[in-house]
Amino acid sequence: MKKSSVRLRRGIYLLPNLFTTGALFSGFYAITSAINGHFAAAAIAMFVAMILDGMDGRVARLTNTQSEFGVEYDSLSDMVSFGVAPALVMYLWAFTSLGKLGLFAAFVHTAGGALRLARFNTQVASDDKRYFQGLPSPAAAAILAGFIWICLEYDYNVEALRYVALVLTIMTGLLMVSNFRYYSFKDIDFRGKVSFLVTIAVMLGIAFIMAQPQTMLFILALGYAISGPLLTLVLRRQKRLNRRN
Repeated sequence: MKKSSVRLRRGIYLLPNLFTTGALFSGFYAITSAINGHFAAAAIAMFVAMILDGMDGRVARLTNTQSEFGVEYDSLSDMVSFGVAPALVMYLWAFTSLGKLGLFAAFVHTAGGALRLARFNTQVASDDKRYFQGLPSPAAAAILAGFIWICLEYDYNVEALRYVALVLTIMTGLLMVSNFRYYSFKDIDFRGKVSFLVTIAVMLGIAFIMAQPQTMLFILALGYAISGPLLTLVLRRQKRLNRRN
C-alpha cells in the first residue's frame, strides 16, 4: 500500500504538461526552422509556443492539477522557447554579418530571459499578482518574432534593418531584467459575465489580429513593452501622493 502511494505521489499530471511540452517543441521547432533558413515558420512557431504557454497554467488551475514539477518544467520550456529561440533565430536571420556585436545582442536577450525567469521563480510567492516585475519573456519573444515576420511578409531588406533588429534584441533583454511593472491580467475573471459591447470589441480585436497577424501581434507586443515604464511612473506618482496625504 505504501509503495503504491509513493508511486502515485511521484507521478506527474499529464494534461497541463502536454501543453508545456507542446510549447517546448514549438520553441525547438523555431530553432531548427531558422537553421534551415525557414524564418517565417520559425516566427510562427514562437507565437504558437506563446499560445500553448498561456494555456498550460490556466488548464492546471481549472483542473486543479498544479504542481511544483509543472512550475519548474514550465520555466525550462520558457527558457528554450522565449529565451534561446528568439535570440538564435534573430542571430541567424540578421546578425551573422555583425560578428561579435551580433553575438552580444543575442546573448543579452538570452541572459535577460534566464535572469527574468530565475527572479520570477524566487518571487512568485511574495510578489503582487496584479503586476509582473520586468517584461515577461513571452512578450519579449513576441517583439522579435513579430519583427522578423513583418520584414519577411513585406520583403524588407534585412541588411538595412539589422541595426533596428539589434536595438530591439538588446532592448527586450534589458526590459526583462528591469524593475518596470507590467500588468499581469491575472485579476481578470474570464468566467464572469460581460456586456454585449465588450463581446463585440473582443470579436473585432480578434478579427483585426487574424487579418494582419504579423503586424498586429508585433504592435500589441511592442505596446505592452512600452506600457511598463508608463505604468511604473503612474504607480510611483500614486505612492508619492499617498505619502503626502
